[in-house]
Amino acid sequence: MRSEQEVNIAIDQYSDMIRRLCMIYLKNYADTEDIFQTVFLKYALNDQKFASQAHEKAWLIRVTINACKDLLKSFFRRRTVTLDEVIEQAAIRQNEHREVLEAVYALPQKYRDVVYLHYVEGYSAPEISEILKKNVNTVYTLLTRSKQILKEKLGDDGNE
Repeated sequence: MRSEQEVNIAIDQYSDMIRRLCMIYLKNYADTEDIFQTVFLKYALNDQKFASQAHEKAWLIRVTINACKDLLKSFFRRRTVTLDEVIEQAAIRQNEHREVLEAVYALPQKYRDVVYLHYVEGYSAPEISEILKKNVNTVYTLLTRSKQILKEKLGDDGNE
């Protein structure tokens, strides 16, 4: 393990280079900071003696590139989207279905709950009955009545 002084010297010398390299790969400030910390933590924990300053710099570059590539191919990274994308998609979706959403929001609470759980969250009537502590047949009745109310408000186009 390296001394605190050695690590501080390396951070002073190479921090700009490491951050620039991360930004080139990741194009994201938060991920850049994560990789920056990871790289210097590996440096601090590594006992390897470098032959020269050029060797040390090359090692740091290689570790940075590998850490960036690992992050980019990680399961978490592939399965997430940015908050901006979520907001953008929600705005598009909300505009497309504004009339339906307004009709659902106008339903009485007992109908709104079952409609949300069934159509948005994808729960079945028996699952909803457990969640809401209601009889299964009551849930079926609430779903049927809410469909009727929505058909009256929105007009029946034959689709369900």
